Amino acid sequence: MSFNIALSGISAAQKDLDTTANNIANVNTTGFKESRTEFADVYANSIFSNAKTAVGGGVTTTQVAQQFHQGSLQFTNNALDMAIGGGGFFVTSSGIDNQDFSFTRAGDFKVDANNYISDSQGNFLQTFPVDDEGKSTAVSLTTTGPVQIPDTAGSPAMTENIGLQMNLNAGDDALNVSAFDPNDRGTFNYSTSVTMYDSLGEPHILSSYFVRPEGAAYTGESNWVAFYAVDGEPVNVDGAAAYNIDSTGDGAADTTANAQTTAGWQGAVLTFNDVGSYTGSTPATITTESLGVGGAGVLGAGTDGAQTLTIAFNNPTQYAGVSEATQLTQDGTTVGRLTNVEVGSDGLIVASYSNGTAVPLARVALARFANEQGLTQVGNTSWKASLDSGAALAGEANSGTFGDITSSALEQSNVDLNNELVDLISAQRNYQANSRTLEVNNTLQQTILQIR
Repeated sequence: MSFNIALSGISAAQKDLDTTANNIANVNTTGFKESRTEFADVYANSIFSNAKTAVGGGVTTTQVAQQFHQGSLQFTNNALDMAIGGGGFFVTSSGIDNQDFSFTRAGDFKVDANNYISDSQGNFLQTFPVDDEGKSTAVSLTTTGPVQIPDTAGSPAMTENIGLQMNLNAGDDALNVSAFDPNDRGTFNYSTSVTMYDSLGEPHILSSYFVRPEGAAYTGESNWVAFYAVDGEPVNVDGAAAYNIDSTGDGAADTTANAQTTAGWQGAVLTFNDVGSYTGSTPATITTESLGVGGAGVLGAGTDGAQTLTIAFNNPTQYAGVSEATQLTQDGTTVGRLTNVEVGSDGLIVASYSNGTAVPLARVALARFANEQGLTQVGNTSWKASLDSGAALAGEANSGTFGDITSSALEQSNVDLNNELVDLISAQRNYQANSRTLEVNNTLQQTILQIR
């Protein structure tokens, strides 16, 4: 009997040593969770035995229990490195259409040859689908799937609307409008430019020139004339009404229809009141005429030559101060190339592109379990659901009992090396003590065998 008791003690001490050694070996393994060996005594008794004098039968290992407390965070330079702060596991699958999920706390993800986010074993990170605003359209493990990061964003969209917000200096000298020349800085008071795009996504420069006109023929002194050019070529204003220009300088205004046309340039009139506020324009809606293609226009071959631009002035002012543009906007885009990928604390994966667009791709799926210690270890710091753990509960980061996600960070092993070294010494002493018990039992048996 005592031999079996000593052997059970040696076996338990060996299990403790093995567990401690495994913890120490994985002290630098990302997402690793330490284990703790749990023991129970062995006791057998019958209804006819004396419980007061019964001796235990040794020790047995009841469980090697995982300890899922939080590990410390190590920050990195990889945006796809992720760490969970709080409850939850990342969900991975071995195939694109595979629903055999594994769960892990190791967030060292990267992109594979096909631009899918995966781990070092090639398992795909599972995500929830999102709409254009980044809101999840479904939150269930059955709706999750891998996310692929596109190299390019969308198709080109030609510019149709341009917004200008600016101040025009009320103290500028008045100039002769009919002498306007975009190559002569002395013939206009102020200019600004914005990049716009044709139907093929090719960029062009729209330049706006502002002249404070001279001559008594203008209805008030707070008028400005605006001329426009694309890549230096004049662009006419659609439906521009006639207004008077003293093109000869004799004090008499011209009365020719569309007299605002000067040297091939057609402009629009902007009007301000006596406190510098914008009161309108002529025409009321400033829209360019067709930009045209090739020799008949400013755009390249193959583009939509019927493209026009609607130029909106967003509360411009005429104050006594420097002329400056405070806001320039346009609604066109070119094809964008991938420049950056970010992961928010709520798990939203957003790709940024060179055309200035930011596209929400998916949201990282997290899972929780009623009994985490019931999960089945499968290696590679991953677990599978089991009957003891219960079914996986899917959810989003930063919601309910799920933790948040820190991008460019990894959760380190939660092993405390100091404690493990102490446990190692304790297990060693326990092994030695049980070995001594076995040795003493052997000596006693030998003594009995030598009785004559």
